[in-house]
Amino acid sequence: MTGALHGCSRSAEADAGKLRVVTTVAPLTSITSAVAGDRASVEGVVPEGTNSHTFDPSPKIAESLSRADVILINGLSLEDPTKRLAEQNKRAKAEIVEVGTRILPRQDWIFDFSFPEKDGKPNPHVWTDPTYAVKYAEVIRDTLAARDPANAEYYRANTAAFSAAANRLADALRIDQETIPAGGRALLTYHDAYAYFGRTFGWKIIGAVQPENFEDPSPSEVAELIEQIKAEKVRTIFGSEVFPSKVLEEVGRATGARYEDTLRDDDLPGEPGQDNHSWLGLMRYDFITMVKGLGGTTTNLEAVPLTQSTTADKAVYPQ
Repeated sequence: MTGALHGCSRSAEADAGKLRVVTTVAPLTSITSAVAGDRASVEGVVPEGTNSHTFDPSPKIAESLSRADVILINGLSLEDPTKRLAEQNKRAKAEIVEVGTRILPRQDWIFDFSFPEKDGKPNPHVWTDPTYAVKYAEVIRDTLAARDPANAEYYRANTAAFSAAANRLADALRIDQETIPAGGRALLTYHDAYAYFGRTFGWKIIGAVQPENFEDPSPSEVAELIEQIKAEKVRTIFGSEVFPSKVLEEVGRATGARYEDTLRDDDLPGEPGQDNHSWLGLMRYDFITMVKGLGGTTTNLEAVPLTQSTTADKAVYPQ
């Protein structure tokens, strides 16, 4: 991917006087844009397909952060370098809001394969659970309304539309996941991004190939995964097209499980401006991929419309 910024064309004149919102990862940018509509400008700064845990923001990003009225980050230690840069460069009256940290009480934090409790950093991938995505939108709504009370009702209406879309997706998933053969709702993924989703929707998270240091696992760890997959009779293991994994290919060959390498956690499908380039498009794609991969059918998920906002998405997404 290049470092270019893409989004619907937007002139400086069109944004004059609007609340300036800077966000980090693409799913957060998409949810923010759904709430903000055309009453605030939204600019993401973490390129899609980048490892946000290790992303090192450039001086150009510091410029964007210095112009923001509101800076929305996921938090839960997902984007610590970007958070530090924001703290160093933000305007005096600008506000940094850690959306994920606000919606997830400490007692609900999940520590697991890639995020062990000894490091004190919980799994930060809360947005892959639609029920939490609704809470993201609510925090964003309240933040924008407090800074821009003249448009508070507009932000509330947009949040209601987004929440309805997220709830439709969750309802469709609950129906379609019942078509997976008994005992088959088990996930082995490349990146550890589905812990909260699994807890809410009753999926067993077997593990993630990418360990806490984001390098390939040791031979002994691979051997343990192979034995577990054989014992669990897992039919498909899920990788990422952004981060290809030869380890998962090896595990697939050793166990007979199919290797599906197109799952995503924060890289939106399609291109900016397209209907599927959204949080809703991302999660619908992932849920369809997972349910089909594990032997289920996705009639209801495929029928979910890709509309999560009352206006076109005009956010800026780095590619």
